[in-house]
Amino acid sequence: MRYLILSDIHANWEALEAVLREAGGEYDAILCLGDLVGYGADPNRVVQWARAHLAAVVRGNHDKAAVGLASLEWFNEAARQAAEWTASLLTPENHAYLRNLPRGPLEMEDFQLVHGHPADEDEYLFEMVPRDIRPWLRCRTIFFGHTHYQGGFELSYAAARAIRAVPSGETRLVLELDPRHHYLINPGSVGQPRDGDPRAAYAIYDVDAGCVELRRCTYPVEVAQAKILRAGLPRVLAERLAVGY
Repeated sequence: MRYLILSDIHANWEALEAVLREAGGEYDAILCLGDLVGYGADPNRVVQWARAHLAAVVRGNHDKAAVGLASLEWFNEAARQAAEWTASLLTPENHAYLRNLPRGPLEMEDFQLVHGHPADEDEYLFEMVPRDIRPWLRCRTIFFGHTHYQGGFELSYAAARAIRAVPSGETRLVLELDPRHHYLINPGSVGQPRDGDPRAAYAIYDVDAGCVELRRCTYPVEVAQAKILRAGLPRVLAERLAVGY
């Protein structure tokens, strides 16, 4: 079984479309780690696609905010404006879909899907201390999002090793999963990377082969930027797409 694993699409249709085109024919099902909406200009188009094509998905903080399940108090001004704009635009069907998304962790075969930390869907998982995460390791591999940073952590018996993103200038990085270790893997953000690489990020997990392939692909950033500006959303949301921050 091969899974296309996406996270943090953030209503960026151009980035999503590029990922689907590039990964076409290389997976059996699609999974998402949350934040279908927020920031970008195509919330209904992305959610409509999700309803038709996702085999499993967990909710993200922007999904919750767009349907009144989370306070906007902790959002910065640009994020708050985008959440309010998204809420005003969602169709009733797409609103209901987002409102009913499950909270992670979501159990799959031998792995889990979460948005943030396994213990708290809204917590950012930037650093890893083995003793802090071990109580939540109910399977060998956990896929998480939320940070918009591709990479993650490999945990052996006594230590944690950082998994890096696909290097600049390359498009793929294969991780062979050691059955003796645990893994927390972030495929990166499809629609708004923040790790310094503006290319859309995603992963393919081959369960039978025991490997995860982190990937990056280019997409027409300028088209997504123009849509954001035409929608009247904050300019910073368009500008940051070009630099990956």
